Amino acid sequence: MNNLQFLLKITLFISTLFSAIVLKSNPVHGNPPPFLANKNFNSFLATAPILLATGNQIYCPGGSTNIVTSMSITHDPTEIGTNAIYIQISSGYVNGQDLLTLTGTHPNITGSWNQSNGKLTLQNPTGGIVPYNDFVNAIEDVVYSNDTTNPSGTRTFSITVGQANYLPSNGHYYQYIPSLGISWTNAKTAAETSTYYGLQGYLATITAMDEAILIGEQASGTGWISGTDQETEGIWKWASGPEIGQIFWNGGANGSSPTFAYWNTGEPNNSGNNEDFAHITAPGSGIPGSWNDLTINGESNGNYQPKGYIVEYGGTPGDPMLQISTSTTIFIPKITTTVASSRCGSGTLTLTANASGGTVNWYDSPSAGTPLASGNTFTTPILNETTSYYVDAFDNQCSSVIRTEIIATIYEIPTITSTTDGENCGAGSVTLQAVSSAGTIQWFANQTGGTALGSGNYFTTPSLSSTTTFYAEAFNNGCSNGARTAVIATIFPVPNTDDVVISLCQNDSVQLNAGVSNVAYFWSTGETTENITVQNAGNYSVTMTTTDGCPFTKNFTIDQLLAPEISAVNVNGTTVTIITLASGSYQYSIDGNNFQNSNIFTNVTSGLHTATVINSCDSDSQTFVVVIVPKFFSPNQDSFNDFWKVEGMSFYPEAKLAIFDRYGKLITQLSQSNPVWDGMLNGKRLPATDYWYVLKINAFLPEIKGHFALIR
Repeated sequence: MNNLQFLLKITLFISTLFSAIVLKSNPVHGNPPPFLANKNFNSFLATAPILLATGNQIYCPGGSTNIVTSMSITHDPTEIGTNAIYIQISSGYVNGQDLLTLTGTHPNITGSWNQSNGKLTLQNPTGGIVPYNDFVNAIEDVVYSNDTTNPSGTRTFSITVGQANYLPSNGHYYQYIPSLGISWTNAKTAAETSTYYGLQGYLATITAMDEAILIGEQASGTGWISGTDQETEGIWKWASGPEIGQIFWNGGANGSSPTFAYWNTGEPNNSGNNEDFAHITAPGSGIPGSWNDLTINGESNGNYQPKGYIVEYGGTPGDPMLQISTSTTIFIPKITTTVASSRCGSGTLTLTANASGGTVNWYDSPSAGTPLASGNTFTTPILNETTSYYVDAFDNQCSSVIRTEIIATIYEIPTITSTTDGENCGAGSVTLQAVSSAGTIQWFANQTGGTALGSGNYFTTPSLSSTTTFYAEAFNNGCSNGARTAVIATIFPVPNTDDVVISLCQNDSVQLNAGVSNVAYFWSTGETTENITVQNAGNYSVTMTTTDGCPFTKNFTIDQLLAPEISAVNVNGTTVTIITLASGSYQYSIDGNNFQNSNIFTNVTSGLHTATVINSCDSDSQTFVVVIVPKFFSPNQDSFNDFWKVEGMSFYPEAKLAIFDRYGKLITQLSQSNPVWDGMLNGKRLPATDYWYVLKINAFLPEIKGHFALIR
């Protein structure tokens, strides 16, 4: 060693020792920097070692595979070794299935497997320094195995000289620092004063799922990370590291992330307000490794009491380029995707399969036989029926245990095997039928082209007025021979038969005519001729059958007309009402003029009249008299209304009319022989006033009473 080398080592030793003393006196951190626990005193005076592993490989299910094919550790000649090497399944780890084991003979090295972390520690059982070359030999004897019959996926192994977990996907290191009850602020400060082999530490930022799994789920680090919405409620940002100021969440439990977030169910909920700081959830409290929000100090005990914090190293500008970690990957051969194929009728098909690694082999058996072919695609021989093929992923060393089925489907090209036409008597819908050898029937209006009207073995047409041809075509999963079979909907014509209403006069008969010739007849009376004669009112019908066998019916309604007979003619002043013994479709007239449907007449003149009632069968008449009693008269010899006279009274020989004054004194009596009064009594003029009368037409009619005025 020359003087310059010695001076550099002394300087590095003093600087490192000073940093260790400062960090040890730091009440927030409470622990020496990570590398102090992993390197002996001489390592402080040496440059960091360089680790390099090779051997990305295929894993054969049921066996074991070395995680590297070769390993090297390049180190400062003055640094002979270290006390521990850490190998972790940093991505793809399945707890309870995956296992790392140290094999071979290594007297001064033991392997300690941590199942929850997926981490194997190689170290001297007494805690002493182990030469790097011995660690190289041990690493080359570490094997991976999986205890399931059909594992899948990819496993990445990180190999490092420090305890911090290494994530190959971003090249960062992570270490959980226990510190019960530490506040978020103190954790952030402590993290930012930590270094790891010259890498600047910061409170962890988590930007991808593999990072979240390694830090939270796999390492079970219940502690602070650098997320906070202290500045603006609901806007979560990273507060340290290369992502400082980056927004990773907007909103509460139902919010969204512009980048990546891994909140526990129902988080962040800002419970009790001021929960502004992100914390990895305690094991057993929801989604493993997920986050919840806490106040700056958390709770004093329980699941929401801070137990420590996560320090992340890497990505900070000015960080040295380190190679204290290396990684390898194994792939487990597995069929990842398959694409089946189908065709109409016999022929060849091309099937497709992809694997996570190795070569795809094709078989005609699920568990035995030699490969039919290799490669991602396989063209079958000519197939006449649906056939199953099987694939596995094969590597030079092994193949996947379970074969995956891929089906080459042959759809039968269907044909129409039978049809049934339909028919209907007269306009209407018709049901047609067709049967196919496979698949479903579709119905069309045209022999080629057009859109299907319906599907299924049965098809009910729209209402048809004439015979129409439809076409059936069979489809089986889109396969058809293109031929359409005609199916006929026959419409048999039926004559139009309107119902008939006939008026029949009393004691008459009427002939009913079916109205259609050369068909079979069956009347409701039991007769079978085209015409029948009936004498009684009622409903009759005849059912006829065409030569096509279509029945149709004609209905007759016979209304009995009664001969009209007048029972009375009621006269009320100038209004006359003709009353008949029975109701019917009659017409009425006075004096044979202007027949009308109403039996009431108004403004009838006085005198003798004749009332007449008729229908299509007969008529009846009766005479009557209209008597008009004047309301006043003025006997002043001016030739107008000088006498009081009842018009029409002369037609009633038995008529008598008595006139009284207001006191009931009889003044005079009028009759056919004495028809008028001149307003005199015993040669004297009676005064102008009202007088009363009583008119008796005959012995059968009631008296007519009233009064009139004498005006002078």
